[in-house]
Amino acid sequence: MADDGQLVDDVQVAARVELPVLPLINTVLFPTMVTPLFVARELSMAAIEAAMSADRRIVAVAQRTIEIEEHDTSQLYQVGVIAHIERVLKLPDGTTSVLVQGQQRVQIVDWLATEPYINAQVQIIEPDQESSLAVEAMMRGVLASYEKVVKLSRTMPDDAYVAALNLEDGSALADLIASTLPLDIGRRQQLLELFEVEERLRRLSVVLSQELDVLELEHHIQNQVQKEVDKSQRDFFLREQLKAIQTELGQEDPLTRELNELHDRIVAADLPAKAQAKALEELGRLEMMPPAAPEYSVIRTYLDWLLELPWSKTSTDVNDLQVAAQVLENNHYGLKKVKDRILEFIAVRMLAGDSTKSPILCFVGPPGVGKTSLGRSVAEALGREFVRLSLGGVHDEAEIRGHRRTYIGAMPGRIIQTMKDAGTINPVFMLDEIDKLGNDFRGDPAAALLEVLDPEQNNTFADHYLDLPYDLSKIMFITTANMLDPIDEPLLDRMEIVELPGYIEEEKVQIARKFLIPKQIEANGLKQHPITISDEALRQIIRTYTWEAGVRNLEREIGGICRKIARRVAEKKRYPHRITPTMLTDFLGQPPFDYSRANDRDEIGVATGMVWSSNGGDVVAIETAIVDGKGTTTLTGQLGDVMQESAQAALSYARASSRRLGIDGKRFEKIDIHIHVPEGGVPKDGPSAGITLACSVISALTHRPLRRDVAMTGEITLRGRVLPIGGLRDKILGAFRAGITTMLIPKKNLRDLEEVPSNVRRQITVIAVEHMDEVLPIAFVSNPLERGSQHQSDSDQTSLVLPTITQPQLGSVEL
Repeated sequence: MADDGQLVDDVQVAARVELPVLPLINTVLFPTMVTPLFVARELSMAAIEAAMSADRRIVAVAQRTIEIEEHDTSQLYQVGVIAHIERVLKLPDGTTSVLVQGQQRVQIVDWLATEPYINAQVQIIEPDQESSLAVEAMMRGVLASYEKVVKLSRTMPDDAYVAALNLEDGSALADLIASTLPLDIGRRQQLLELFEVEERLRRLSVVLSQELDVLELEHHIQNQVQKEVDKSQRDFFLREQLKAIQTELGQEDPLTRELNELHDRIVAADLPAKAQAKALEELGRLEMMPPAAPEYSVIRTYLDWLLELPWSKTSTDVNDLQVAAQVLENNHYGLKKVKDRILEFIAVRMLAGDSTKSPILCFVGPPGVGKTSLGRSVAEALGREFVRLSLGGVHDEAEIRGHRRTYIGAMPGRIIQTMKDAGTINPVFMLDEIDKLGNDFRGDPAAALLEVLDPEQNNTFADHYLDLPYDLSKIMFITTANMLDPIDEPLLDRMEIVELPGYIEEEKVQIARKFLIPKQIEANGLKQHPITISDEALRQIIRTYTWEAGVRNLEREIGGICRKIARRVAEKKRYPHRITPTMLTDFLGQPPFDYSRANDRDEIGVATGMVWSSNGGDVVAIETAIVDGKGTTTLTGQLGDVMQESAQAALSYARASSRRLGIDGKRFEKIDIHIHVPEGGVPKDGPSAGITLACSVISALTHRPLRRDVAMTGEITLRGRVLPIGGLRDKILGAFRAGITTMLIPKKNLRDLEEVPSNVRRQITVIAVEHMDEVLPIAFVSNPLERGSQHQSDSDQTSLVLPTITQPQLGSVEL
């Protein structure tokens, strides 16, 4: 091998010659190799012209780098090839195509000139003509490897091996194979610089082995890829053939038909842009998935939910106030405030159109007053679908927002499930028992409802399962509750409260006459054998067989009468066609309740108070007894903290007014005062029995009787002022039912008298008071103030400290 211009000793060296040099870019020329060269540089063109004017010989030498100076001979290799120029063609783009054939290896001895072209003195290296067994063996090995390389290579022509097979010279064989292998410039130059044939064949054998390993690995990878491609193409081809055959036979693959139908449903459905894009994306995943995959059913279920939900379908609202009012009147008796609110909503819809936001109404009232059935009537009056969701006992946030699609069996929340049942995007949606929501480690469903019931947010309600915004703003939400206290303040703030108080006796009679009796007659098969129930009998049932604010138990009792009549009809026995009060014991047994009545006579220490409970109004007799003792006070009757404080305030007022009332102030230290409210099994609480307690205590202390036909209610202060109370309508009706004709109420409660039916107001006397001085002359048979001094000092007005009152209880009856 030559290095830096020095020749090895065992290589045959010919005479030195001077020839022009042609630098080669990105290629190496081998002896016997014919190749076209494209020349564009002036230096190279000058060298070619010089060669053409002489013997057409030129030295082709490879450059070490692609970009070099034209005259920089340091970047040229020292070993090249003498090439014979066969043809020169000038091309239209200004370049010249030169067809050359390599002849002999040469080594640069000296660079003679660089202008106008590179000229060098070169030493010709004659190939070794001697052959040995080693060279012969290596030629066979190289040929065998070369054959495999040609077969595996996709770029090498098949006739390359044929040409190599017909060469008997080892040097020519090595040069031919080296010129056809895909080697880089450095490795090609190394083979060119190997002058000894045996060494060149040995190095070429290593290069062929490396190339063969790469080609075999590439071939293996290509085969694997081709198999997969062929299999998918084969499957596709067979599926297409099967489709064509099934189409000709009028059949179709069930899975393909199902996916095609699903695609058609998605396109035909009026989905929002985001929902449609999501559905088509999931359908694409479904088509690429085998049906046996676990996620297949998850995606399919998800698509079914998207398609079955109402996204834009609406029902047309009834814009006729008269029709809506008639529907509400036919289905419900009374409830004027609720009906007016619904008619106002319809009127606003008529004037403002769809721009108005649907209200969030909350019906609050005791059980059985018709909150749920009123929701159905609202839907009927509006011409909308009605759906109902009971929230009682719900304590998982996922019940509202749904589960994420991370496992098999995930479902949307109950809001979305109910909307699917509704079928329209603007139903009347009733959330029943909202005050009975739970709360535990699984989240707070009341907090999840904040978005549902907020008109500013629910137009983009986010259900975890859908993972898409859903519009709830067109829904008319109605919630129901028995009490407001358990409802969270933020949730309560989003709702418009509509109170449904308990029905009074007259309303219950009318409800039974218009709704309950016809319903039970039909339910018990008595349409052909109708019966009537007298008003007196209905009142008797309401007063003695039921104790409720609503009418559920009243309907049960009427149903009990109808069942017994139905049995007599079935047994072909005689039965009454009109039910009177005297027959109730035979049909319903002994009455379990007894309504309160006014006292038969005026008594000392017994004052009649007016009370309210969730079941309606009533009266209660508050008793006070004076016995010898040590100045202690005892309260009995399951009184709550507030009522105990009212009793203490009433007693303090009596002691502070003792001189005016003619009571010896020292007497309080020698007596015990016992205040009792009957029906001790019923908890009682509230401040409105203050003036009643004060009258009872003053009556016992002054020994003056109270009027039995006077009932009273009002909170008392230590100075004797009378403060307003709640539940006045029910209290007045309860007192009227008990036979009371004169009632004392706080003056500030006069505005509540409008809620009392006019027929009751005409039969009673209501006296509004502001101070105990106005109460005492009316409540007592004789005014206790006439016995005492009409004037007292300021010291008499101070409150006195009483002993601690015992037995605190929470109450269910408010006085």
